Amino acid sequence: MLNSSNSILALDIGGRRIGVAAANVAVRIARPVKTLENNGQFMGELQKCIDEYDAAVLVVGLPRGLDGQHTAQTSAVQSFVETLRPHVSLPIHWQDEAVTSKKAEAELNERGGKYEKGDIDALAATYILEDFLQDHPELRA
Repeated sequence: MLNSSNSILALDIGGRRIGVAAANVAVRIARPVKTLENNGQFMGELQKCIDEYDAAVLVVGLPRGLDGQHTAQTSAVQSFVETLRPHVSLPIHWQDEAVTSKKAEAELNERGGKYEKGDIDALAATYILEDFLQDHPELRA
């Protein structure tokens, strides 16, 4: 059962980096949190985020081709999530992530200023979470 202090976390999984975004279930405004390295410390770092944000749900961006077809990246992310499941006690939901990274990069370019590749990943996770919240209005505190 969700309560007003719970959050939903979203992940944009890449080969080197994983963008993380969060939204409080009561407020439902997604924001970038950080970018984690996709390495041996990831599970521990993810658990810290889950604890810090009192997460009750985990959303993972599902990459697909522009026509909705599965790609090599789709399979890689699905495989990654299967290794993640035993370490996370939260329900995990999929959310289509079509062009979220390109959209994030375009927004950061439009803002001007400097940014790092990790900023793209965290912002892409934010878009994934915004789409999930829009698709699931029933998930409220």
